[in-house]
Amino acid sequence: MLETSAEKPAPVRVISEAISEYINRLGTIWVEGELAQVNDRGSGTMLYMRLRDPSVDMYLQVVCPRAVFKAASPLPENARVVINSKVNFYTPTGSLSLNAKEIRQVGIGELLARLEHLKKLLTAEGLFAPERKKPLPFLPNKVGLICGRASAAEKDVVENARKRWPSVNFEIREVAVQGSAAVIEVSKALKELDADPDVDVIIITRGGGSFEDLLPFSDEGLVRLASSCTTPIVSAIGHEQDAPLLDLVADLRASTPTDAAKRVVPDMAEELTKIRQLRDRADRRINDLVVLEMTKIAGLLQRPVMKDPLIMVTTREDALNVVVRRSWRSMDALVVRATMEIEQIAARVRTLSPQATLDRGYAVVQRADGSIARSPKDLKRGDALKLRLADGVAMATATGESES
Repeated sequence: MLETSAEKPAPVRVISEAISEYINRLGTIWVEGELAQVNDRGSGTMLYMRLRDPSVDMYLQVVCPRAVFKAASPLPENARVVINSKVNFYTPTGSLSLNAKEIRQVGIGELLARLEHLKKLLTAEGLFAPERKKPLPFLPNKVGLICGRASAAEKDVVENARKRWPSVNFEIREVAVQGSAAVIEVSKALKELDADPDVDVIIITRGGGSFEDLLPFSDEGLVRLASSCTTPIVSAIGHEQDAPLLDLVADLRASTPTDAAKRVVPDMAEELTKIRQLRDRADRRINDLVVLEMTKIAGLLQRPVMKDPLIMVTTREDALNVVVRRSWRSMDALVVRATMEIEQIAARVRTLSPQATLDRGYAVVQRADGSIARSPKDLKRGDALKLRLADGVAMATATGESES
């Protein structure tokens, strides 16, 4: 291991040779990418190319023998290839390049197989699950639109949306929708719109094209980015028969850009018609309720009790009079019976009264101390006596014993 310090720095040649030695250990490798640029310098035996990563903005320089390149020809612009190469580090300038030994163009069949494998992988991870789909707002505050520059798809979306809802607002990002820069620019625009709090829904659209033209919308990085967005996404890529992976991860798939416009905003004329229908239905319902209640009231007014409100009193008047007369008779009988009982009791009381006894000629004899003398034996000669008679009191003196 190379050890260096501020006191013992390594010269450039040592570092360069160390890097070269490490890279040489890699041996032969297979690299996949897109041919972004081919520089043919004429009579030379070598071609110089740039191999671009299809998902991110990264390049590698490739040095290819002319014979190797011709063996793989024809190679169209931005062709996706697999290169068998040896990594070379040029120590004098510190530049890194790939020395191509074989070039193979990736065919459509192989691409389809890779996409199917990727589709199964993402499905297993649950990125396409229905429960992940977010509902679209009924009337978005602002619609984010990612489309090609001056494209017909942009015109279709904007015009059809404004025909349906004239006041709809758009936040438009014009990007490359095919080629080497498509994934990078679409991903950047998607991040910007997802971070915008005013954007309630995002439409990603482009017109139809070949299978290769639509490949950027099946890129794994773009698909994973779309699945992580918090803003609902509508995918309108190509035509009905086109089905990039972005369609599967989007919250709604529209068959065409025009269909996307119809799905995102409501039709004002249709909504006004619905409102009128609801108002008419409400008016009819209210009128029906009023008529029903008026019929009920009319029926109640036809009842006898409503025609003559006092009928309930008058029908009970005779019965009430009978009850009153019966009550008076019962009361009179009770009073007479009670009066007779009182008179009988009064007669008994008068009969048993001490005053009545005195009225019959009897007297009560009391000594001077007020005690009652009940027997002659209780008296002595000369005792002062008080005689209580019927109409007063008389004083007397005991003179002797009583006669037998």
